[in-house]
Amino acid sequence: MPRPHRSRPTRDTRRAAIAAVSLLLSTVAMVIGQPPAPGADPGPVSSRPIDDTSCAANVDGMADFTPVLALDLPERASWLNQTPPYTFDRTAEVAAGFDRVGYCLELATAAGPQWVWTAMAPFTTDASRLGLPTRTGEIVRQRVSDLEVASNVPGVATGTDLAGHVEMWPNTYGSGSSRQISGASPSVYDADDTVNPSGGYGSFQVHQVGATRPSSVTPRTVLAVNTFTSSGAPLSLGIGSAASGHPDWTFAGNAGTFTQRRLTVYARPSVLALDQHPQDRQLYPRDASNAATVPVSGTVTDPRVKAVQLTVTSGEDEWTYTTEVTDRREFSFSPRIAAALREYRFDLRALGAGVTRRAGLWEGILVGDVYVIQGQSNAVSAMYRGSSAGEESTFIRSYGSPTSDPVLSAAERSWNYAGSEVTNQPGSVGQWGIRMARRIVDTYGVPVALINGGHGGRPISFFQRDDANPDAISTNYGRLRQRLVAAGVQADVRGLLWYQGESDSDNAAVHVSGFTALLADWRTEIGTRAGDGARYFVYQVRTSPCSTSTTGALREAQRQMGDTLGVALLSTNGLSGHDGCHYAWEQGYREMGDHTFAVVARDLYNGPSAGVAPPNPRTATFSNLERTEVTVQLRSDDPLVVDPGVAADFRVHGSTATVTDVEYRAGGRLVLTLSAPADRATGVSYLSHLRAGPWIVNATGSGLLTFHNLPIA
Repeated sequence: MPRPHRSRPTRDTRRAAIAAVSLLLSTVAMVIGQPPAPGADPGPVSSRPIDDTSCAANVDGMADFTPVLALDLPERASWLNQTPPYTFDRTAEVAAGFDRVGYCLELATAAGPQWVWTAMAPFTTDASRLGLPTRTGEIVRQRVSDLEVASNVPGVATGTDLAGHVEMWPNTYGSGSSRQISGASPSVYDADDTVNPSGGYGSFQVHQVGATRPSSVTPRTVLAVNTFTSSGAPLSLGIGSAASGHPDWTFAGNAGTFTQRRLTVYARPSVLALDQHPQDRQLYPRDASNAATVPVSGTVTDPRVKAVQLTVTSGEDEWTYTTEVTDRREFSFSPRIAAALREYRFDLRALGAGVTRRAGLWEGILVGDVYVIQGQSNAVSAMYRGSSAGEESTFIRSYGSPTSDPVLSAAERSWNYAGSEVTNQPGSVGQWGIRMARRIVDTYGVPVALINGGHGGRPISFFQRDDANPDAISTNYGRLRQRLVAAGVQADVRGLLWYQGESDSDNAAVHVSGFTALLADWRTEIGTRAGDGARYFVYQVRTSPCSTSTTGALREAQRQMGDTLGVALLSTNGLSGHDGCHYAWEQGYREMGDHTFAVVARDLYNGPSAGVAPPNPRTATFSNLERTEVTVQLRSDDPLVVDPGVAADFRVHGSTATVTDVEYRAGGRLVLTLSAPADRATGVSYLSHLRAGPWIVNATGSGLLTFHNLPIA
């Protein structure tokens, strides 16, 4: 069976007395609750009290928790798409709602018992998903807030109000990092691994991590139960980080070294039923008042609750809202938060005798602008050469994952920090996207959300909508649409940036037809609340197909889209960090991000317009009687820099004459000197070239758009 890839791969006096007894017996061995000697029969499971655990005996604050599942872990298990043999299942008792989940893992060793308790804000609303994830699609990898840890194992960092990260799935997985967790390694299995689409191995892990990214906190494993869906292999278990091997106990195969192994799952029944609230790290689109309303509402379900209180904090600022419970038992808050480089924390509490407690906590909330990036590999803009990590910011976010696997895509429904150096992972947005967003953040003080739906090496047909089922997760359009809807931003997208065409192999008709249909679908569904609608920015590709710059029909068709489809054009000419298809960071994706920012700033932030638009021809005419000179009139009079040698990229159609020199003259004119009279010339082309210069560029470095067979009047 497949395995992970190694290459990437105080309570009352009664409880105090129980605790004391437990510690005295700990030198003997452990079973659940009161441990007999190692190897002794602990008695029938059904005879044990449901909450007879070391955690219950030693940890304060568990009185409100309900034990909902318990599992005596065998040495080996093969539970893929099966229900584990729980000794009890009381999840129905909390199906109506829970506001906190907890886990107690107990392991008996020859040296005595080990136990750990951890509790956290819930990562799911489905009580049936609280146990081991054994079925296809049961995948959770996300941060959790308000983490509590208690343990008797040396080295385990205990405390409350910690930050956590959970990795729970039945699949195999690799050691590669999504870069969401500071300090996680891309080469060992730890707090940030990459789940594979299929296969059975199994991960049930809770980690303590830094509350933000970046963070100086080194990730540490709290508990791990692995290998429960693998055929025949021993389970890999541990409390705290492993001293050797992989920190999260992957490949440990150590279940046989414990005489007893038990996992107990807890949930705290909620006293409030929430119907609206933010997610951790969520970005809310800003409105015309440069702010957003963040609704928090629901119903009181416990009669002891007499009031509900919401506290919003940002830095040293704090706003508190309190509502008394009425006969209708409903509550609703609608705080407004500003679009600025500041995060907001929402703390919801239920107030009442015997029931006052936190009922919800959501951190890292932002208000800002939303953009979509779509297309093939140069939209993905993976790291080919050079690092863009310095552009990443806590004020740039993303939602879900651009993975093309439908199961993984459906499972990724959380907000993340935007990352630029790995692909197909939660938060992946690409290199030029992160540069553009960082320029917006730094220049205008507005947070940004980027949602990248790109997929490398695909023709225009791959990106089309299934009109019978627009949400079809088997389609690229459906996966992107589902992410936008789940993120709550579909109608508020300010701009969509498109880079595609290499895989259409210079078939202009197919490309134009496909993009026209796609653009029409977007305009009915995306950005309908964003002022006068979302803006669309289209990159003219450098090659079609890759490594071919001598074709021009598709690129000419893209140039004409600025007139026929009302999109803003972006150029890839002027970028010397080109390998024939993709781009390095320097002289490539970095500058591409700068050029994109300049045009987006002009159109959406009232930014400067001079020297921003890529040079674009309007007409071509002979400018002397001998017909040895052609003037290309550009659409702007922005000054241009013409590098020596650029004449080789021009072609004269209908004549054997060649272009020998190019000069920029005032008034937005490019004057081409020909090698001979071109009496029968019909048109002129600029085809650009592969890799490095020479170039014709404007003040921002954006290159002259490719044009093909522009008629000579």
